[in-house]
Amino acid sequence: MRTASGATLDFGRLALLLLLMGASWYFWYSPVLWPVKVLVVMMHESGHAIASLLVGGSVDRVHLQVNEGGTCFSRLPPGVFNRVIVSSAGYLGSAVAGAALMLATFRFRLGRAVMGAASVWLAVMGFFYAGDLFTLAFCLGMAVAMGLGARFLPTGLVDALNLFLAAFTALYVIFDLRDDLWNSAVRAQSDAAILASETWVPSIVWAALWTLLSLALLGVSAYWAMHAKPGGGVKLPPVARARRV
Repeated sequence: MRTASGATLDFGRLALLLLLMGASWYFWYSPVLWPVKVLVVMMHESGHAIASLLVGGSVDRVHLQVNEGGTCFSRLPPGVFNRVIVSSAGYLGSAVAGAALMLATFRFRLGRAVMGAASVWLAVMGFFYAGDLFTLAFCLGMAVAMGLGARFLPTGLVDALNLFLAAFTALYVIFDLRDDLWNSAVRAQSDAAILASETWVPSIVWAALWTLLSLALLGVSAYWAMHAKPGGGVKLPPVARARRV
């Protein structure tokens, strides 16, 4: 399938992405995936933290929990707008991270740089914002693992790991939105409930808005990532022709 810009749909990329998402879903409750789930929770809390800094506030501490929960404690300047931005940045931040991983790996071929950047991000969050020993140990342990991976792993394996994280993050975002925002009992204690008390806009409206924005962002980034640029990708050497004697 060719778009107006001349880019073609890479069915191999699409099949690989769907395969990784399917594998993530199938092994969802496997303890092997626990570190990846906590990593996505860190993406969520980092979204809150970054938004807090962008609106002129400060971040006191971030906590990760063994049961895959997380909290970000920050101080914000007065104003409803600031609270809307910071409260929305958790779910949307996870979606942005998944979208960035897909685009960096497939569209821009920056897999090694992205893994190195993730190592720096985790080290910064651990050293400056970790509020307990578990959060500190997790962030620094993952930072070391990603740093070593960016430095020593083959490029193909780095890309595969990044793409798996992208697929897993996209799936986690969908499940997170479903469980936190569309389950009325859980939604009453979520970021949507906080905004409902601040803005008088029902939490279900915030849930719908965040769901639509997250799915749209992941869908658009997947579309871009799955369409190869004309002449892009790995070029194979020309096939040698045998000469007639």
